[in-house]
Amino acid sequence: MRVGHGVGKVRAAERELMGRLPEGALMQRAAAGLAAVCVRLLPGVYGADVVLLVGSGDNGGDALYAGARLARRGARVTAVLAGSKVHEAGLRALRGAGGRVASVEEAPIEAADLVVDGLTGIGGSGGLREPHATLAQRAAEARGVVVACDVPSGVDAGTGCVEGVAVRADVTVTFGTYKPGLLIDPGAARCGVVELVDIGLDLPEPDVVAPWAEDVRPPEPGPESDKYRRGVVGILAGSDEFTGAAVLSTGGAVHGGAGMVRFASVPHAVEVVRHRWPEVVTAEIEPGEPLDIGRVQAWVVGPGLGTGADGEALVEAVLRTDLPALVDADGLTVLARRKELLRREAPTVLTPHAGELSRLIGVERDVIEARRLEHVLRAAAELQATVLLKGSTTLVAEEGRPVRVNPTGTPRLATAGTGDVLSGLTGALLAGGMTAMDAATAGAYIHGLAARLASGGAGDEPSDAPISAFDVVTALPAAFRAL
Repeated sequence: MRVGHGVGKVRAAERELMGRLPEGALMQRAAAGLAAVCVRLLPGVYGADVVLLVGSGDNGGDALYAGARLARRGARVTAVLAGSKVHEAGLRALRGAGGRVASVEEAPIEAADLVVDGLTGIGGSGGLREPHATLAQRAAEARGVVVACDVPSGVDAGTGCVEGVAVRADVTVTFGTYKPGLLIDPGAARCGVVELVDIGLDLPEPDVVAPWAEDVRPPEPGPESDKYRRGVVGILAGSDEFTGAAVLSTGGAVHGGAGMVRFASVPHAVEVVRHRWPEVVTAEIEPGEPLDIGRVQAWVVGPGLGTGADGEALVEAVLRTDLPALVDADGLTVLARRKELLRREAPTVLTPHAGELSRLIGVERDVIEARRLEHVLRAAAELQATVLLKGSTTLVAEEGRPVRVNPTGTPRLATAGTGDVLSGLTGALLAGGMTAMDAATAGAYIHGLAARLASGGAGDEPSDAPISAFDVVTALPAAFRAL
């Protein structure tokens, strides 16, 4: 797991460590790590043109000391002093190594081989002011590599929020620990490749974690497995109008490792699912009849179900059971007016996008999108559920635990039906015995990985090929293999 800590925890750990080190030693550690990454990025250090964008804070000092190291190796280093003050010792070191200073107007940014962003630090918030905003825009037009120091300027390190102009880095060199804003969009999209430099911080429990592939451990069948030991998931989805949601959510479960998938809906949806997935055990639902489709170990309810009385009755029936349940789509709309149904002992996973979460917690969608971390934590606490907030960065939250950040998302998932696939997949993992948090984390990771593979990518990076939701279903076996 990559672990990320909020700004307050980082600051406290830095203060504690600085109290045990000679003055300036911690900054020298950071500068050495920053310079080492810059050396790797340059085809050759001697004769390279390097521009430092230097603000008033410690990141400006880091940039100056790193620039001094590069200058001593023969780079032509120019510092642009953009702040109201400057780290004097760092500036002396740069000048002593042969570096020079240029005004904002004269800064040779566009022609530089490498630009180091040290304008603001992890304490920065709100939009960049002048001249920082202009320098950030000019860096975007530079022909060379842009390296951000700790966090791209204009990105809120604690949340990933971006207000106005922000530096768009090719590489971000961060110190001590990942910061949440490096892992959560829109900030994460400004970071490029993130390089972590260990500076010896002693840190407490993280605020966010992002899994690697080896951290995702879906249930594996063993010699004694049968369909019941592997997990039976019951899916209540679809309607006469929305048969696609039924097919896609069921397909996610079929390819998600379930030992058996039971599907129940109106006759037309059952007919379509039976035709596409003959291995699924189906049942027709009669309005007003008790919910009895046979033995299941976890439920998925909501995709394409409708939000009228019949759909509401099914959501209520599922949440009155003592089995793990995942609620998505129309089921979430029902819950927005029937939140009392969430008062249950069994695990509950909710999988909203920002619009659905808006209805659940009464916050405008654009506010949620701007501050995703804050609102997924609020939702988990208020709703007393595991909340998977879908989006450019999918977040999974439970009260009192670090938020899980999914790293495999791709914009190609922004197409109709992919959320239905995620529901079925995650429901299968729940039925297989995973905890709600682990099932949601693994579901999001595998779902994103399948989308990348379906689009022609190698798994670690997506290609530009468009995909459909059904492409994601068919790529799930390859995603499991890739783990």
